[in-house]
Amino acid sequence: MKVIREPRVYLVGRQQVDDAAIERFLSDYGLSWQTDTEVGAERLVEAGGRVCYLSFGKGRRTNAEYIGNLIGQKHGSVLEHAVWNFIIAGVSRSFSHELVRHRAGFGYSQLSQRYVDESDAAFVVPEVIAEDERAYAVWLRAIEAAHSAYLELVEILQERFKDVPDRTLRRKLARQAARSVLPNATETIIFVTANARALRHFIELRGSEWAETEIRKVALQVLRIMQREAPSIFGDYRIERLPDGTEVARTEFEKV
Repeated sequence: MKVIREPRVYLVGRQQVDDAAIERFLSDYGLSWQTDTEVGAERLVEAGGRVCYLSFGKGRRTNAEYIGNLIGQKHGSVLEHAVWNFIIAGVSRSFSHELVRHRAGFGYSQLSQRYVDESDAAFVVPEVIAEDERAYAVWLRAIEAAHSAYLELVEILQERFKDVPDRTLRRKLARQAARSVLPNATETIIFVTANARALRHFIELRGSEWAETEIRKVALQVLRIMQREAPSIFGDYRIERLPDGTEVARTEFEKV
């Protein structure tokens, strides 16, 4: 049985800019504009902000300065134009129940336990349990019992539905009922799309010391990825270590 202790976050999609279309717009309105970033999302945030005031070619010259001013002024709606795609794996169903509470600015596609056979499922152990020998033994017994029950139920229910002619439907009927005994610790995989403003909100809430441990780990992984990916948008955050050894995210510019 596979036991997981750390989540994994993969950045799998980012925006591209249609330079020719932007140039046509600028030409049509007698404007000119140059920016110093090659990051599509950062360019689009700046373009969106400059449209509001037709400030192309005026004022703050660098992209970092421009977006820094937006963040400082809490002009957060402009950040909604920047979008990324992630696959988050090595996380529990407990985690996904919390993650999907973030609705505005997020989109989700999650592994289906109705269709996917969980016979070889992995399970995510909380760090506080993994570090305690007695607690881990109790946790492991519970996981093994639940997994064994799932396997037995699938076998029983597939026999019950053996007269259903559609093989895929027969399996789905068995698995969707048998999954009821699987614990929150069962690993899930979820595809996530989010804009910059939504990601900042997620990082601030879930990267704090008050957040649940697993989702905090994910929030900090996302932050580290985004600070490399779009430093003009996420560079104001800092990661600090608490006395207990865990990490949190902080910024002077909250609720942008």
